[in-house]
Amino acid sequence: MTARVLKTEEYRITDEPYYAAQGEEIVLFEAAYQNRLPVLLKGPTGCGKTRFMEHMAWRLKRPLITVSCHDDLTASDLVGRYLITAGETVWVDGPMARAVRAGAILYLDEIVEARKDTTVVIHPLADDRRVLPMEKTGELLEASPEFCLAISYNPGYQSVLKDLKQSTRQRFVALEFNYPKPELEQKIIERESGINATVAAKLVKFAGMTRNLKGQGLDEGASTRLLVHAGKLIAAGITPQSACRGAIAEALTDDSEMLAAVNELSASLF
Repeated sequence: MTARVLKTEEYRITDEPYYAAQGEEIVLFEAAYQNRLPVLLKGPTGCGKTRFMEHMAWRLKRPLITVSCHDDLTASDLVGRYLITAGETVWVDGPMARAVRAGAILYLDEIVEARKDTTVVIHPLADDRRVLPMEKTGELLEASPEFCLAISYNPGYQSVLKDLKQSTRQRFVALEFNYPKPELEQKIIERESGINATVAAKLVKFAGMTRNLKGQGLDEGASTRLLVHAGKLIAAGITPQSACRGAIAEALTDDSEMLAAVNELSASLF
């Protein structure tokens, strides 16, 4: 019986990911990293949390291992499992064990989507112990000083069943994210999509209109990510109205009346 440890070099980010800071999040993350404190990112979908993590991994020169959490995510998916390969039983590290061994940044995206019994395995890594018990192998992995645990979730989707327990969240330094201010969001869209300032400004105004509909027919307004998608379509020659319909309206809702309302908003601007 052997163990197979997967390499992490493929998770290194060599080129600087563009990220426009909204406040002190970069300084706070660096301070938390230096003090070996885990970090919680909270904010609406598409507001830049994942891009922020990519930027920080590049800035700190550490591999970034990202796990998109979901209902079927098990503890074995995170820690590792035995597999039979060519007639031999082999232990294969999961992303969590891989990150601990390599001193990487482990980013668990949308942590509340994971099963409750799965999230418990992060607790020993998220407090002063900074260890990962490997029950199936009998190992106790101690995290190196370079290892960092980060998780994220969207408070807007909180429910009784999908909320972050106090026993989990109080282990973390929390950074709150939101959509950028209009001037900054416009610059981000211009840079990321290649459209001109006039069109980008209209997209930002359109986004503001949809965000005002949150809770009045829409679960979420247009995210910065969706605005960039629309901008890229416009830059590729698609008309602004068609781009807003395909990249934003259809992505926000399936309700025919809300679709008509959102499309009317974009028509009023373009």
